Amino acid sequence: MEIFRFNRDIPFMRWRRIGAVISVTTFIMAVFFIYTKGLNLGVDFTGGTVLEVGYHQAADLSKIRTALADLGMPDASVQNFGTSREVLIRLPVKPGLSSAQLSEAVLTALKQEDSTVEMRRVEFVGPQVGQELLENGALALLFVSLGIVAYLAVRFEWKFGVAGIIANLHDVVIILGFFAYFQWEFSLTVLAAILAILGYSVNESVVIFDRIRENFRKLRRASLVQVIDNAITRTMSRTIITHGSTQMVVISMLLFGGEVLYYFSLALTIGILFGIYSSIMVGSSMIMLLGVKREDLLQPEKKPLENDGAVV
Repeated sequence: MEIFRFNRDIPFMRWRRIGAVISVTTFIMAVFFIYTKGLNLGVDFTGGTVLEVGYHQAADLSKIRTALADLGMPDASVQNFGTSREVLIRLPVKPGLSSAQLSEAVLTALKQEDSTVEMRRVEFVGPQVGQELLENGALALLFVSLGIVAYLAVRFEWKFGVAGIIANLHDVVIILGFFAYFQWEFSLTVLAAILAILGYSVNESVVIFDRIRENFRKLRRASLVQVIDNAITRTMSRTIITHGSTQMVVISMLLFGGEVLYYFSLALTIGILFGIYSSIMVGSSMIMLLGVKREDLLQPEKKPLENDGAVV
């Protein structure tokens, strides 16, 4: 389905130098913020206390957050768990306070707002478990990246694999840079969003790469720039429809999904926007930089054998 038609090829590669400046600048800034500020790791990674409390009626999460802020815990995570009457509270580690002391203080503060609140469960997540989760998450990113490179190298050519992974890692670093600069909480749900973006972005790259390979067969006399511009332009209608509809759903989660889905959908929103940009400008520019040729994708035509002037 092609709703948006483009009669002329959009000269994306004419702007590749400007795109390179933007990409390198944003990448360096993201790395700088990650290095200087670091990520605001959630309880999943740093360890802490997890409380489950129950109410006789729907819980008012804003009042619970206010009560915890008054206790000196403004960074506590509060969300519904199962039903609107069940609330899950994640508290970071507090020096000098045990898990039992924290849970008792929280329960006392909540009972001042509503005497019907009941403590259902108290668990302590140790820093050792959080460190293991962090290491496993990093390994997951590494294996996914290696899988993407292998897939693109087998389906197309190794230069496409290198270009694709650079474009995908560009998206990951940019997302991490945003979370480091604004000190948004980085939790397991955000890590899941990043892994989802890796798969989402590589899908866009595969569509463009496939068009480039097809153009090498059809546009025999076209230059590499013309081949890439035509490939991107021919996929623009699909890009607008697919990413537009996906972004509408993600923004709906961002606005109406509550705190549970807020940072998850925020990471997806940033990743989708930069995923479109990187697939078009970063990935395609890297193909040109690596010098992809028609011969890399198409086998040379076999010449007929000659025998004493006769064609065999």
